[in-house]
Amino acid sequence: MKFHFFHLMPYADLDLEYAKKHRVSHIKLPNSKYDPKKGAELYNRYLDEMEYAAEMGFDGVCCNEHHQTPYGLMPQPGVIAGALSRRLKNNATICILGRATPLLANPLSVAEEYAMLDNITRGRFIAGFVRGIGTEYHATATNPTESVDRFREGMELILQAWTQPGPTTFEGKYYNFPYVNVWPRPYQKPHPPIWLPSTGSSETVAYAAETKRRYTYIQTSAPAQVLFKNMQAYRDAARREGYTADPNQLGWSPQIYVAETDELAMREAKEHIENFTNRFMFITAEMFIPPGYTSAASAKAILKAKSNVTRERTMEEMIATETFICGSPDTVTKKLAKLQQQGGFNIMAPDLHFGTLPHDLTMKCIKLFAEEVIPALKNSVPSGELNEVRSEGDKLYVHGRAV
Repeated sequence: MKFHFFHLMPYADLDLEYAKKHRVSHIKLPNSKYDPKKGAELYNRYLDEMEYAAEMGFDGVCCNEHHQTPYGLMPQPGVIAGALSRRLKNNATICILGRATPLLANPLSVAEEYAMLDNITRGRFIAGFVRGIGTEYHATATNPTESVDRFREGMELILQAWTQPGPTTFEGKYYNFPYVNVWPRPYQKPHPPIWLPSTGSSETVAYAAETKRRYTYIQTSAPAQVLFKNMQAYRDAARREGYTADPNQLGWSPQIYVAETDELAMREAKEHIENFTNRFMFITAEMFIPPGYTSAASAKAILKAKSNVTRERTMEEMIATETFICGSPDTVTKKLAKLQQQGGFNIMAPDLHFGTLPHDLTMKCIKLFAEEVIPALKNSVPSGELNEVRSEGDKLYVHGRAV
């Protein structure tokens, strides 16, 4: 299995009493609650944590994009990736997980940004693309009903810019460019690997699995049942396309905390994972999935996968559904091994920092994960073709048992 350390970079100094006056932390929480001096310290602390993960032997590090929220302080993830591009050790890759292209008037700016990073890192770069969660459409005043079509068209424009010698032209419904001729061109040929993270959109799963794409699908934090269902949905889509999906086309990005013992891990993590889930992540359903953002079926699947964003939950509940993995190195290793075999994925992008988790606990978690969990699972691969995993309607069966 391959491991890429993911950092959401939340504003950990958030005054959690905001909930007494403001319902959510996305879009409407006044930015007067952001202290630039504290923010500056957090940015540099978080870069230290990402660099430490690379030094400790993670295959790569990941950042992503969010707007107008303390949930993640990366409205421009290319800035973070650029800061890391000359400092990572051990040949670790940088992955932007990912850029929300439907929000942009000019997707070519992402083609240029990613090509620069690919050149600076000499090919140690993974290009992630997302549609962006519903709140991003409120933040950028973008029509959510155009999300899927703008995403697909923007991807075609970027791929044309990367793979066809310019200048060429592009004529679409949303984007029209008489000159597509980006400088620099990507370092990797024909282009950097492409990852598509999602909260559970069936459209994204099917798109990623198309024969001409075969992009790596990354399931963001979700209960095990949802993870298995979407992993199987990708494999089913690949079969319909006429090929067998490789485990390296499937990944998972959950919150994980590791400490010396199970008891200590749960004691140290409880306050911070509950702060993250019940304060930083909390969004009303209408903000999370605005009308027209996705199909009714996908909306249902996303809400099921992300039920924790619309109601408060305890750490114990998250552990029970395996939305949150917590425990000693041995406990975490065994859980991840089981989930890998049941889900059939070979990529993990664990989020080892969440909410208000302090620096010392984050560094300890990174160290224990890198020194004890990664070596135990690095050579682990899903067994067989997982032909004992099947889906029937809303239920998924693993080795004949409903999960």
